[in-house]
Amino acid sequence: MDDILKARLAEYGAVTLKGIHHFIPDKEPKKYLYDLVTDYPNRGGKGFRPGLCIATCRAYGGTLAQAIHPAVTLELLHNAFLIHDDIEDESYYRRNKQAMHRYTNPSIAVNVGDAMHVLGLYPLFKTRDSLGPAISEKLFLEIRHMVTESVEGQAMELGWRQDNISNLTDEDYLRMILKKTCWYTCMHPIRIGAIIGSNGKINPDVFNRLGYYMGTAFQIQDDILNLVAEESKYGKEIGGDIIEGKRTLMLINLLQSCSEEEKKMIEVYLSLPIKDRSTDTASNILNLMHRYDCINYSKNISKYMAGAALKEFYSVFSKLPDSNDKSFLESIILYMINRDY
Repeated sequence: MDDILKARLAEYGAVTLKGIHHFIPDKEPKKYLYDLVTDYPNRGGKGFRPGLCIATCRAYGGTLAQAIHPAVTLELLHNAFLIHDDIEDESYYRRNKQAMHRYTNPSIAVNVGDAMHVLGLYPLFKTRDSLGPAISEKLFLEIRHMVTESVEGQAMELGWRQDNISNLTDEDYLRMILKKTCWYTCMHPIRIGAIIGSNGKINPDVFNRLGYYMGTAFQIQDDILNLVAEESKYGKEIGGDIIEGKRTLMLINLLQSCSEEEKKMIEVYLSLPIKDRSTDTASNILNLMHRYDCINYSKNISKYMAGAALKEFYSVFSKLPDSNDKSFLESIILYMINRDY
């Protein structure tokens, strides 16, 4: 990743983390709740969501002070989703450490995630003080829509896994990640930043195509990294998506391309409880993905989406004066295009 991009993400991530700590109550119960709330945020992460929100706000003439509370809300909700996702996926690791439900238990982790959702509402409420009730209401509706789309997308994916659906298409996958990933990773952070920076004057729908292309490229790349990255760099168990039965673009493409015998083997494997799915069979499925060129197929779609995002970025942001934040937003898309797997 470009050093300037990393530095800016680190800068916005640090100020957002400071904001998160500000909104965590200093009271009991600490050991089983409030000390755990900061665990996932303290582990780091890419920081795309607060970064996109703050940078878009500033690119449209706003300030960091105006954007920080919504950025904190976005990051708290994101980390709450991660805690719940790790339980739903029966994951072992998150950001190079044990997932919360592994070193505590699922009940405690669910409760911490619930608390983070509630805690994330107060910084959003505080925008009334700095931005006024009209803008604050717009932001509330953005967050409401973001959460609704995210849980609907998660429901689709969890349902496919529960019912062991094996006849999905690329279009099914793209519809699912539009809901699960794109709205809350890119579309709403950019929309929220622009609403704040323009003082509510801009129509946020103009960013939807940009956010969709960005979010799609990001998610496909993340799914690919789960298969081919070094575990220490990726931060989760490599190949975990196969064992968890996630309907990634690679798995969908494999099920469309492989023989009937191979497809039956995959279906039987995915019908087992996660704890009974062997890593050896997961490795065999990964080998099939390489044999049928599913990973390169997915890489090409990701690159196409990132290129479409760059074109959309130039269309939407061309009227704004050049700035470090505008360049930062462009560099995120360029990073997606040039990302080394």
